[in-house]
Amino acid sequence: MTKQGQASLGTFHDEDAVWLRYGSSEAAILPKVGANLIAFRDTEKGYTFLREPSADEMNTFRANPGVHGIPVLFPPNRYEDGTFDWNGKTYTFPVNEAKTGNHLHGFFHTAEWKVDDFGTGKTESYAVLSITVNEEHPIYTYLPHRFTIALRYSLSDSGLQQLVSVHNEGDEPMPCMIAFHTAINAPFAPGSTTEDYRFTLTTGKRWELNERMLPTGRHLPLREEEIQMQTTGLSPYWESMDNHYTSESRNGRNAMELTDTREGVVLVYDVSPSYKQWMIWNNGATPGFFCPEPQLNLVNAPNVDLPAEETGLVSLEPGGIWQAASRLYLRKE
Repeated sequence: MTKQGQASLGTFHDEDAVWLRYGSSEAAILPKVGANLIAFRDTEKGYTFLREPSADEMNTFRANPGVHGIPVLFPPNRYEDGTFDWNGKTYTFPVNEAKTGNHLHGFFHTAEWKVDDFGTGKTESYAVLSITVNEEHPIYTYLPHRFTIALRYSLSDSGLQQLVSVHNEGDEPMPCMIAFHTAINAPFAPGSTTEDYRFTLTTGKRWELNERMLPTGRHLPLREEEIQMQTTGLSPYWESMDNHYTSESRNGRNAMELTDTREGVVLVYDVSPSYKQWMIWNNGATPGFFCPEPQLNLVNAPNVDLPAEETGLVSLEPGGIWQAASRLYLRKE
């Protein structure tokens, strides 16, 4: 029997949404709030994989949409004093994190995106959203380049796939710096508790961060628990984490794996090896959700005196397209 896919416009609580359904999976994307993929669920098993705002949390979510669903960060994370020099230009962003004096997370997770297409194929449901920056867009004040970021989300038997592309439509190189502040529920299954969960992450070296949460350019020795994070796994809440690591693919894969030992299932977050860094944040080790964040570039990359190969800062040539694929899916333990 052929599975039926659906793609439709609707609402998520009081916010416009594009809904995708395929088999027992469903997902919702919010065009007016950063093209945030706010929900990914298995309706048969009752699994809720991403942290979703409740109906009475929607105003709070819209004011700070960085810790629910899959927000797009461009440029991601922190930039010292909200400024950096690159390729002969000075870029200046608002300082929006008072305690560190830095700019945090860019502009695209709060901006309105356009729904370009949605529909179904023989083996999937899908939606395509984009945002174009040019002289008429308010983001151009801070990122004076002509470019388009596009997202294609699809549901199929292979889970939830994300394809992201950045197209430089201008006549000079632009810095390409992107990440996803993905908020994963742990537990995601009804009846499971935090004690039922362990995770692994394909981290490599840990970056030392200063008191302003900016990389010093040096690495720290890994603790025993951080080695477990790479190998046998441990609780997402083993201690408070706001940590920055290089990525180090294993067995050809760059991934976070979250195991529910009671259910005997593993949620896999498989991301492109192009993401040379991971951030991981767990809200002060508060049980409920944590954020394994695939990141193309090092935090504050243009201000760190290291080669681009180490910082992951991409110089996207005129007419160039950078793209990457990621997938969230479930497998048996």
